[in-house]
Amino acid sequence: MVTPSEVTPAPATNPPKRASAPGPDVPRIVPRRNVGRWLTAAVALLLFAMVLNSVVRNDAFQWNVVGRYFTTAAVLDGLLLSLWLTAVVMVLGFLLGTVLAVMRLSANPVLRTLSWGYVWIFRSTPLLVQLLFWFNIGALYPTIGLGIPFGPQFLTVKTVNLLGPILTAVIGLTLHETAYAAEVVRGGILSVDSGQTEAAQALGLSRRRTLRRIVVPQAMRSIVPTAGNMLIGTLKGTSIVSVLAVHDLLYSVQLIYNQTYQVIPLLMVATLWYIAVTTVLSAGQFYVERYYARGDSRALPPTPLQRLRGHLTAVRHRLSAATAADARPAIGGDR
Repeated sequence: MVTPSEVTPAPATNPPKRASAPGPDVPRIVPRRNVGRWLTAAVALLLFAMVLNSVVRNDAFQWNVVGRYFTTAAVLDGLLLSLWLTAVVMVLGFLLGTVLAVMRLSANPVLRTLSWGYVWIFRSTPLLVQLLFWFNIGALYPTIGLGIPFGPQFLTVKTVNLLGPILTAVIGLTLHETAYAAEVVRGGILSVDSGQTEAAQALGLSRRRTLRRIVVPQAMRSIVPTAGNMLIGTLKGTSIVSVLAVHDLLYSVQLIYNQTYQVIPLLMVATLWYIAVTTVLSAGQFYVERYYARGDSRALPPTPLQRLRGHLTAVRHRLSAATAADARPAIGGDR
């Protein structure tokens, strides 16, 4: 029989401690208040509002006249000619510029020298001087013939009848654009790692196929941003052909305000059309850059619509978190 004194008492177990609520000594994390950032934003918005108010409420702009001439036939015809000139000059300029870039990178010293000389001459001469030179080419070459050198000519054409204002503008702008496009393409090709070319040579690919299938697609990531800037610059640069009496957008509005003497509103018409077209081209440039960024980054840059959705989602989450934080003390008080 076991007596009570012989029974070994079981060790007392400590009850589990309950997690205590944070006391008043625990510091609370407060987000940093960027006062300077908000003050700068407020000042910038104030200045923008002042400028916008001065433009909208200034009667000298004559916005009713701007609206009346904004879609007239003469203005739209000039706009179409400016767009046509921009497209033709960019296509021809980059085709010839690619040839010059390949010549510049060639192992042939003659081709390298000729390409360098072309870029040097046409980048050193102002565009207006080049246009005036080609417009007066008839004084230097009255006739252009086709035949045997130092022999008889089979076909002879007068330069005055051959080069009109529009063709002169195309030639001058294209030759000027080619010099810059050659440097853009050359810089893009040089941005590709030399190991890509060495790997292609190890696989037995020809130099032409390596350039077309490996080097150029990778170089487009560097070429597209600069080419987009050149495209926008060419669009605005077509306004200089108005000195040759080419009926582009600027020359069309000049003809109108020379008759109506409404200079400011007609210049605003041209300005608004340039802004609209430039905005569309900038949006297209973004999507082209995004297309060629596929092999460079794991995640493509978000589109403007995706960014807007992300901002709306972030605002919605913040509102939900703030609502939950406001409702939590009320629930605790009821208990």
